Amino acid sequence: MLLDVRNIERSGFFPLLGSTFVLFAGAMIALATQTSSQTQQSSASPPTAAIQTNPSTPIGQPGVTGAPPTAAGRTQGGGLTIVVLDPAHGGTDLGARGGGGMRESEIVLDFAGEVRRALEQQGFQVVQTRQGNDNPSFDDRSAMANAQRGAVFVTLHISSTGLPGTVRVYVNSDLPAVTDTNGFIPWDRAQAPFLALSRKYADLVQGMLAQRFKGSPDAAQTGTVRQLRTTAAPAIAVEVSSVTVNDRSDLDHMAAGVGDAIARGTVAFKSSYVIPNMPGALP
Repeated sequence: MLLDVRNIERSGFFPLLGSTFVLFAGAMIALATQTSSQTQQSSASPPTAAIQTNPSTPIGQPGVTGAPPTAAGRTQGGGLTIVVLDPAHGGTDLGARGGGGMRESEIVLDFAGEVRRALEQQGFQVVQTRQGNDNPSFDDRSAMANAQRGAVFVTLHISSTGLPGTVRVYVNSDLPAVTDTNGFIPWDRAQAPFLALSRKYADLVQGMLAQRFKGSPDAAQTGTVRQLRTTAAPAIAVEVSSVTVNDRSDLDHMAAGVGDAIARGTVAFKSSYVIPNMPGALP
């Protein structure tokens, strides 16, 4: 099911030092750049060092300094190249369950295979948050996306409600980009600077799905989706209806179409893909 609202909080922060967007993969994600006068972090900051990255260098490779972004945000150095694909649930978390032993956690893993193939055919690199029946934490899933450069995040769900044979896309509900006195964004508001881009991406994917699956809405919806809230990248949730079908093959037959729609929506989104350098700096 879609609405994963377990309140797992993170003590990490996102430093926003002037026009610098520092992110740490895991507890914190960093996109850091040097300015003409080096800004020192407050002693109240978490006891971890900033990662400085070149625009073409993946986050997580420390010690490389790049040019600062413009005030209006900058286009990604290599553009959108990576999709972090999240089959929801897993392990002891079975998700929604239907008749005949249908389990959301298993079905979305099969869907992920079709989505991955469609994305790779369009030239995208795909990083999956899980490959088997494990259950990474919400923060671990977000951190995998936050550790990439040129990425978007897509989490896949099968609902227990809704008109069977339809698909809905969600973006996170509004998150005011609140910072503390030291210029830090809390981990659980990492999505805030990316909401406008997430909505644009979601509407493009939803439009593709509506063309293929009759009865699906034309525009994306908002919801409280835990995986999205802590993701510092354009991020959407795709929810297929539903586990209430009598025959699982009715769902399995949708997988290729869902994959194709996500891939085509992602291609359409490439020209809009930018990185905001501060809350509210999105175009």
